[in-house]
Amino acid sequence: MSVDEGTVRRIAHLSRIAIEEADVSRMQGELNAILSFVEQLNEVDITGVEPMSSVTPMRMKMRDDVVTDGGDPKRITANSPLSEDGFFLVPKVVE
Repeated sequence: MSVDEGTVRRIAHLSRIAIEEADVSRMQGELNAILSFVEQLNEVDITGVEPMSSVTPMRMKMRDDVVTDGGDPKRITANSPLSEDGFFLVPKVVE
């Protein structure tokens, strides 16, 4: 795939990048070089390679899913503006 000067101008317009007319041919060469490099990636044999989300193998740190009562309700609601019987009091938002 190659890019012509009209495409360079269109890309610049869509990207909101101001390119001087003298720089259009230089940008055309740079974009064509980038695209030819990307096309080389199609030549890589990837059969048997599984997709990955990271370049380093990692596992998510998980904790045991344990149901608790929250510990100490008085300590939990201590910073709340209003609380009653260990519950947060909130203003009514639905009429």
